[in-house]
Amino acid sequence: MQPRNPWQAMSRPGYALSPWPWRSAGYLLTGAVTGAVVLVGIVVSVVAGGVLALVLVGFVLLLGTALAGIPVARLERWRLRLVDRDPAPDPHLPPAAPGLRVWLTVRLRERATWRELGHALLCAGLLWPVDALALAAGLLLPAAVTATPLLMATAGDGREAKVLKLWTVTTWPAAVAAALLGIVLFALGAYLLGVAAGARAGLTRLLIAPRETGLEARVTELTRSRVRLVEAFEAERRRIERDLHDGAQQRLVALTMTLGLARLDAPPGPLADRLARAHDEAGRALRELRELIHGIHPQVLADYGLGAAVADAADRSAVPVDVDLELPGRLPTPVEAAAYFVVCEALANVARHSGASRARVDGGHRDGRLLLEVRDDGRGGARAGAGSGLTGLADRVSVLDGRLTLSSPVGGPTLLRVEIPCAPCSP
Repeated sequence: MQPRNPWQAMSRPGYALSPWPWRSAGYLLTGAVTGAVVLVGIVVSVVAGGVLALVLVGFVLLLGTALAGIPVARLERWRLRLVDRDPAPDPHLPPAAPGLRVWLTVRLRERATWRELGHALLCAGLLWPVDALALAAGLLLPAAVTATPLLMATAGDGREAKVLKLWTVTTWPAAVAAALLGIVLFALGAYLLGVAAGARAGLTRLLIAPRETGLEARVTELTRSRVRLVEAFEAERRRIERDLHDGAQQRLVALTMTLGLARLDAPPGPLADRLARAHDEAGRALRELRELIHGIHPQVLADYGLGAAVADAADRSAVPVDVDLELPGRLPTPVEAAAYFVVCEALANVARHSGASRARVDGGHRDGRLLLEVRDDGRGGARAGAGSGLTGLADRVSVLDGRLTLSSPVGGPTLLRVEIPCAPCSP
């Protein structure tokens, strides 16, 4: 397996003779040059922006300084491939719509933009001198010591040479010894370059290409798959409702009519009594099946939307219910289904447990969210997890990134509030 970064390469024999020291040197060299250029650019932008702060040009320059980290980070992700084979993904999200204003709004709200600006400032103020120092210590110093015989050969009198301006070599044996020392320093410098480049690359990845980006992508995919599962579940509910409505219900209707006709034709006696009981049982089974079908996915919800379905549920409630919903049109199918069943369960709880004389359903679509409130004038004291089914409702709403809150002090009133983020599908 090939090493993917200097740390892995240095743990294996033959590192000093591999390409990794030269890759590290190239990474540090380009880092020093990039940092110096960024420093000059930031200084010029800040000074010019400060001088011209009262005019539009100054604002543009200061804004450009704030966004300077983006191209620097893009260059750094490209340079990172010199010493890190693992991909460095771009953490920026694509704008929702074209246009410079949308792009600026998205970028200025992203944490990645400000992390990249911090990296650019750190690179300009601290990292590039460290890169230059490591490059000088790991490459230039050994090269200068190794070149001592060459310096003596090219000297004017051929008798002496100054090494690093620190000491003078006057004999050829000393020059050869200095060259051998330079080779040893090259080997040590290779590891110094690897350490410096590995640490620099690790810090760069931490700031501009965090590894948790993959985790965030997986979380996003899990969220999308959860939405797809909800949509598939609702589609299956509608299929079951349709099959029951068009199949079993029609057979029960036919059976009820047949029993009714047989009951009319049968003479009085035990047979007529049995037919009457069978006819009544078939009628009850038909009514229960209709209630079951309505509970799975009412046709009024599929045909006319949430407003009509809530009004229908209010009409069927045992407690009088006032409805005031302001909806722009149809909402996403999973949202409509979840909101409808929350309202139905809430109204069922009102009828069973609250002792209320009246209830009310209010809500609408505002600021990209569906808001619903179900309130009653009952005795209160409702608690989630106390057998009221509110825990299941909260779970159902949370699947759609929604929130369910309950306020039910003892003595009432009770207020159930639901918020589900969504956008209208059609007028």
